[in-house]
Amino acid sequence: MSFFTLLVIAVGVSADAFAVAVAKGLHMRRITVRDAGGLAIGFGLFQGLMPIAGWLLGRGFHDYITEIDHWIAFGLLVVIGAKMIHEAFSPRDDEADFQGISLRELLALSVATSIDALAVGISFAFLDVAILPAATLIGVLTAVVTLIGVFIGHRAGGRFGRPAEIAGGVILILIGTRILLDHLGVF
Repeated sequence: MSFFTLLVIAVGVSADAFAVAVAKGLHMRRITVRDAGGLAIGFGLFQGLMPIAGWLLGRGFHDYITEIDHWIAFGLLVVIGAKMIHEAFSPRDDEADFQGISLRELLALSVATSIDALAVGISFAFLDVAILPAATLIGVLTAVVTLIGVFIGHRAGGRFGRPAEIAGGVILILIGTRILLDHLGVF
């Protein structure tokens, strides 16, 4: 898999972290290192670890499903992308006053925003992707876009959150489609 494709996947899976960071930034009366840094580290760490966990799961089943691996990668990426698009249109409770981020909330948000990275890791196992560089790219990019999202949310409001989540979902669907079409010999 090319670096560009991995970068596009990293952008796609980090879109939900960006959207959450924008929403959190929107409610911050002032940006603190604790809150912005905590979000960036938490989201980046979980987004980096989840593909590794997914890859390990996928490798365990590799010999049993190599004939359908492209369909699995396609299905997972399409489902994740569709979920992201659906969530972008779902109502949210963005109106609550921001009181800081507790450790419990940080962990819950970190896990919630990284479930798609777990599924991407499973897909990587079937595509023989070098997982450590891919997971590092995903984790670092997520941390960076999370920080950017907090600042955008704080300065400009929440208007980029939903479009970013929709774009991330569409990107994952397109990548899944490309994987399937590559395997079927269309490209």
